Amino acid sequence: MIGTGASGVQAIPRIARQASHLTVFQRTANWVVPVWNGPMKAEFVDWVKSHYDEIRQNCLASGGGVPFEVSHTKAADVSSAERQRILEKAWAVGGTRFFAQSFSDLLTDQFANDAAAQFVANYIRNIVKSPKIAEMLIPTDHPLGTKRPPMDDDYYATFNRPNVTLVDIRSKPITGIDAKTVRTQNGMYELDALVLATGFDAITGPLLAIDIRGRGGVSLREKWLNGARTYLGLGAAGFPNLFIITGPLSPSVLANMPTAIEQHVDWIADCLGYMRDHQMSVIEADRQAEDRWVAHTAEVAQGTLYPKANSWYLGSNIPGKPRQFSVYLGGFNNYRERCNAVAQNGYEGFVLRPIFVGASAKQAFDRTDELPPIFNNRPLSVRAYDTEGMMVDADVAHDDPRRLFDQFFSDAATDYIHVHLARRGCFACRVDRA
Repeated sequence: MIGTGASGVQAIPRIARQASHLTVFQRTANWVVPVWNGPMKAEFVDWVKSHYDEIRQNCLASGGGVPFEVSHTKAADVSSAERQRILEKAWAVGGTRFFAQSFSDLLTDQFANDAAAQFVANYIRNIVKSPKIAEMLIPTDHPLGTKRPPMDDDYYATFNRPNVTLVDIRSKPITGIDAKTVRTQNGMYELDALVLATGFDAITGPLLAIDIRGRGGVSLREKWLNGARTYLGLGAAGFPNLFIITGPLSPSVLANMPTAIEQHVDWIADCLGYMRDHQMSVIEADRQAEDRWVAHTAEVAQGTLYPKANSWYLGSNIPGKPRQFSVYLGGFNNYRERCNAVAQNGYEGFVLRPIFVGASAKQAFDRTDELPPIFNNRPLSVRAYDTEGMMVDADVAHDDPRRLFDQFFSDAATDYIHVHLARRGCFACRVDRA
């Protein structure tokens, strides 16, 4: 097994129970938190089923999108003995609650993080019988929780098994792999099967694997060449009508993912309803709003300990990928309120363009009563686009709307036009040709 991230941590104990021998190649030790998996009591199942609405509302109001109470205690505000008691209690619950119900500043204050990390390090030393192996399993290069925290109940105890070997490939890297062996600077290891639990291109990778193109044929990969740029993680300037669910610079993987996904789906569905009701056909993130959101997300991340780790949150596992913390850390509840406020303010930060539909260019624009009243006697600026949203003619100004429309729709390449009224925003005209 190469890799000790989330996939490796959960696979190692299961493979070790079945394999005659398992060799684990570890480059980076990881902090692993127990989840204490087991059968649920019938009383708990009944309680959950009778409190669905309350649980959902608690998730939506939570900084992590989770249904349980979080700690408001700072580590430095209590005695050493009280810190130990709090950590033991949180550890006994396990899972993400260890982080959420221990100290409120665990991921923002080095003292708090060091206290929790020392607690976990001592746990590792108590579980793993070999002092040498125990120290190999204790991370020294990143604060607790600043990489995706793997969770498993049997991980550390697995290294007490006689059929498990831990190999440090940070000090003695892998030099070669063939059909039957893995070679390191320290020796050669024979194998029957090799499991690569070496991670993936997270957050932006799945989107960039699709050749998504926006205005002018610009690809999303080109736009994100120096790092992801979105507004709220929902949309991107230059990519009209592209909605991204749990996209870069949203809470995404650092919130309860089902809650985060549902919040985005609900928001997008409401937005589409608003556009339909107001006869809008195009929505696009405003570039200045996007710039502000990118800067805000980076500023929030710098106020935490997360940037101290070389993690896939930062793209550090992909050679050549721009180093950027691509998750919004301001809290899921605050983020949701921001999204709601944007919607309530007419989708502030997005540019919406309405629809003006006629049977043909001539029928639509030869009739005075079909022209929006605001066009009368006002200078206009028009851009023409084809059906794929690519501009086929640059800005042209004219005082007579009808003559301007005739000029554009005499061009067979034009399928719809965007009409910009000076100092009054935008009106989009889409025409179905006869």
